[in-house]
Amino acid sequence: MIPYTAPVDDLRFVLNEVVGLETVAALPNCDSAAPDLVDAVLEEAGKFASGVLAPLNRVGDKEGSVLENGVVRTPTGWKDAYSQFIESGWNSLPFEPEYGGQGLPWTVAFAVNEMWQAANLSFGLCPLLTQGAVDLLTEHASAEQKALYLPKMIAGEWNGTMNLTEPQAGSDLAAVRTRAVRADDGTYRITGQKIFITYGEHDLTDNIVHLVLARLPDAPPGIKGISLFIVPKFLPNEDGTPGERNDLRCASLEHKLGIMASPTAVMAFGDNGGAVGFLVGQENRGIEYMFTMMNNARLGVGIQGVAIAERAYQQARDYAKGRVQSKDLADPKGSGVAIIRHPDVRRMLLDMRAKTEAARALALYAGTQLDVSRHHEDAAVRAAATARVDILTPVVKAWSTDIGCDVASTGVQIHGGMGFIEETGAAQHYRDARITPIYEGTNGIHANDLTFRKTGRDGGESARTFIAEMRATVAELESIPGDDMEAIRTNLSAGLDALEQAVAWVVKTQADGDLRAAAAGAVNYLKLWGTVAGGWMLARSAAKALEGLRQPGANAPFLEAKLVTARFYAEQILAQGPGLLLPILTAHRTVMALSEDQF
Repeated sequence: MIPYTAPVDDLRFVLNEVVGLETVAALPNCDSAAPDLVDAVLEEAGKFASGVLAPLNRVGDKEGSVLENGVVRTPTGWKDAYSQFIESGWNSLPFEPEYGGQGLPWTVAFAVNEMWQAANLSFGLCPLLTQGAVDLLTEHASAEQKALYLPKMIAGEWNGTMNLTEPQAGSDLAAVRTRAVRADDGTYRITGQKIFITYGEHDLTDNIVHLVLARLPDAPPGIKGISLFIVPKFLPNEDGTPGERNDLRCASLEHKLGIMASPTAVMAFGDNGGAVGFLVGQENRGIEYMFTMMNNARLGVGIQGVAIAERAYQQARDYAKGRVQSKDLADPKGSGVAIIRHPDVRRMLLDMRAKTEAARALALYAGTQLDVSRHHEDAAVRAAATARVDILTPVVKAWSTDIGCDVASTGVQIHGGMGFIEETGAAQHYRDARITPIYEGTNGIHANDLTFRKTGRDGGESARTFIAEMRATVAELESIPGDDMEAIRTNLSAGLDALEQAVAWVVKTQADGDLRAAAAGAVNYLKLWGTVAGGWMLARSAAKALEGLRQPGANAPFLEAKLVTARFYAEQILAQGPGLLLPILTAHRTVMALSEDQF
């Protein structure tokens, strides 16, 4: 397997030149994000990801995690790597200093998270879920609960899990049956089964803090009757150390297509009378609270899409440079050349690179908006940023993970027959990528979320405001000469025209009450948003690259590559955006036309 090299230069460029890290650093409580410190964080994270986590990726895939006598054993090297991870403070980056966090912005944490996920997706899932759990408890837990759980979880000594799914209740959380019964001491007794619980049982931390959705006997039906509980593996003592074992167990581990080393557990609660649970917030508001963790995790999974795309691209690029096959078309009488000399391989590599860079920039831009929504002093600015995050969350999650699968598949293709052989490592990236469009809400669900909640809810106002911001970039590009910027500007403008028409149609169709018609075009609607917004990010990248090339001592090869990549995206990917408009507008004519028997 080809080693992973963290893309520190590109992350630094995007943060500083494209998404505006300096604006985030100027926010209250974000002044720790000084350029020198962020540079040091990126460099050290890159070393840890490349040197410690990446070498374990193949080991984890081959060994997997194993359940023996109720105990889950992670693969060789996992425990030592995790110990190094928490001892180095990586788990605590974006959290409040009051509980042991480092107080860095989420924008920086997103950049660092990409490195963990690219180096070792199975390993990266553990801190990804913990950070979501910490975010939830920070927002909704009582002062006593925060004092008890947050220091340990932020330090990484305890990890957090998300317990939603049940055998009969996948994405339909209204069907949750896990029960919670009030006890005389103010706690609750939890009984039921949860499935697909990432790191539900393992040997990395001293305790596991399960966040569990359950229903009280007198709760109203549907999602309005679901409450949220902290159900720790070990009940904490008064001094915060793990105490008595709670009434829960790992019943089995799933056998999966990918992410073999991440233990995906079936968790049984209450075999012996009921696991002790502690209510978070108020009864019957569990879904509301859980959305804090879910939205955090959704952005994290979007970053996983970027990460696996970067890993697959590096693998394919290095293989293409070393694999000699066939003659150069420009020298048909010459010797065989590395396949990177062939136009179609170049096309595939540029496609991989352009999509990855567009998705990375969009995810980091979402990070800036998340930080603004939480820290800006002006309530109106915070509200506008929140609306932007609302739109970006389903786009980053779904569009980026589709890109991860697409790029990983292309990586296999570039390897040819060797890509189908496990030893090269290309197949693992493809297998690992495939879960990302499924978990944390399928991409179809996110397309519906973007269509109905994020667009239809306010009559398209937030969407139109976002489009207006992207159009402002088009206007700025008009003053930059050259055929590169003309090609980028022209295709971005056409994409925005199509997106504006799509928003208008989505809003009108919902207003007319034809919800199935809107849903039929939802996936292409989301794809159009991602394609255009990604093109917007690379247009900004190209403008900054041209500006940088005029500076003394510029890193010309890097900046020229940014410009070429942006133009390739505009002409080969963004140019396809307007073609998505017709499927959005017409899908309802055929999608529901056949009877069930005709399938």
